[in-house]
Amino acid sequence: MASPATDPSDPDTVIRMAGVGVRRGGSDLLADTDWTVELDERWAVLGPNGAGKTTLLRLAAAEMHPTSGTVELLGERLGRVDVFELRPRIGLASANLAGRVPPDETAHDVVRSAGYGVVGTWRERYDPEDDRRAALLMEMMGVLALARRPYATLSTGERQRVLLARALMTDPELLLLDEPAAGLDLGAREDLVALLTELASDPEGPATVMVTHHVEEIPPGYTHAMLLREGRVVAQGLLDDVMTSENLSATFGQPLELHSRRGRFTAFRR
Repeated sequence: MASPATDPSDPDTVIRMAGVGVRRGGSDLLADTDWTVELDERWAVLGPNGAGKTTLLRLAAAEMHPTSGTVELLGERLGRVDVFELRPRIGLASANLAGRVPPDETAHDVVRSAGYGVVGTWRERYDPEDDRRAALLMEMMGVLALARRPYATLSTGERQRVLLARALMTDPELLLLDEPAAGLDLGAREDLVALLTELASDPEGPATVMVTHHVEEIPPGYTHAMLLREGRVVAQGLLDDVMTSENLSATFGQPLELHSRRGRFTAFRR
């Protein structure tokens, strides 16, 4: 189920992948992938372990280049643009990023340092506006009271909220979330879903792509979905068209029954 074709010059197109493949060690991590994301879209990307979800997100974050095909991000083609100039326009929250944060770094500095695209403050120069924006975002995420706490002392849910504030620090045009609910208990997960729902409903908010393993984590207000299996797209397009029992069963390789209630999904084995 392909996304509709769009004009390559369209300024509202934030991601365009055409015939994209990523090959490592003789294996295809991603193959023959076409994908277009527009400015007002909120995407959920689902699939089992090894499906290619993180590879897809790393391409969208300008953290890697494809083996084949073309990737255009925010109107710039990978391989023809300085990625260090492109990356500040993209907000990213991921487990890989979380693992690089120095344990004694304060939550405030984790957020603030996004403006320089670094993890761990060193000799950067920050002005009062940087501090104000970091504080505003931390307040929005409900973690302002933790601003001076070392990152390593925060709970998993608190860390996720700090990383989300960091991802928004540069007022990005594209927001990428790699399993933001991973490791959260039920209450923390529901708090995070509510927060992501609020972000998704903001008409001025960035285009968003969230990778997840679980249909229960898809926030209401998300508009599109992509299902991946073994590096290939099973289905993609409007959320209600893609999220079916048949597509989900094909994606996870077992008979699943999908239900939707009040904008939330649940899935069971038949």
